[in-house]
Amino acid sequence: MASSPQGEMPPVPLWRSVVWLLIDMTLVTIMQAIVKAEGETYPAVQLVFLRSLVGLVAVAPLMWRHRAKLANASNIRTHLSRIAFNSAALTCNFAAFAALPLAMVTAIGFTRPLIQLAMAALILGEIVSKTRYVFTAIGFFGIMIIVQPDAVPWNLGLLAAFGSVVFGALAVVQTRRLAGENSVVLMLFYTAGLSVLTAVPAAFAWVPIPLSTLPSIILIGLLAQVGQYCWLQAYQKQESRLLAPIGYLSIIFSGIAGWLFFGEVPSLSLGLGAAIVILTTLLAAPTERWLKNKKQA
Repeated sequence: MASSPQGEMPPVPLWRSVVWLLIDMTLVTIMQAIVKAEGETYPAVQLVFLRSLVGLVAVAPLMWRHRAKLANASNIRTHLSRIAFNSAALTCNFAAFAALPLAMVTAIGFTRPLIQLAMAALILGEIVSKTRYVFTAIGFFGIMIIVQPDAVPWNLGLLAAFGSVVFGALAVVQTRRLAGENSVVLMLFYTAGLSVLTAVPAAFAWVPIPLSTLPSIILIGLLAQVGQYCWLQAYQKQESRLLAPIGYLSIIFSGIAGWLFFGEVPSLSLGLGAAIVILTTLLAAPTERWLKNKKQA
């Protein structure tokens, strides 16, 4: 058997990465269900702070091991901007899960890649083709079908869901600016910064937590950390283009969880709108390449 060149990762079967990704989706869906249940009692920012605090305890040994890298990190302003946008995105996401059906929040979240295109063009000066803009417009048409402006009242839950998408896209743009940064440093800055930035607003909005509820709150943080590990296991050893379509199965996971635990029955409009959003994000790049090749031929 031929050995792989030194320094290169040995090939990993696609099915193994898919399994890691499915485990991640399962854990994250359970976390979302707990957030939805507890979000009726506790403010979203408090849940985000506690989630990040559990994560901080989990990565504390890693922070100590890489303390020199953290101390010598550059682009502190960009790090802080990234953490601030992530904090806002996660708080909005938790608030949306508490107010809306799980599948609806997941479907709206699928528009993030489309928003990132516009953000990258405006902030980073990246060139975005007309084809991409057309697909973005079609994607937003799908979102209008999901939220049904005439039937679904525009409430804070919907605003939070869209806020999560916008702030999340801004966080990704800031992450691109840190392309040369060590991945461990990125993760540790995120975990520690999230705890620090959400501590003060969480303190002002704090609702006392009885001991009987504490295990559920801790479980949110643990599921998020283990889910992140599974996600990294999937993507570090496999091409993202092969795994990206699998990620859209998360709406099925959310739909099942919403139906089992909260009696949420996904509507036909949600299914149709989600299908349009998923197809636009999947077909944008291949269509762009096809048109480019056709023009050059």
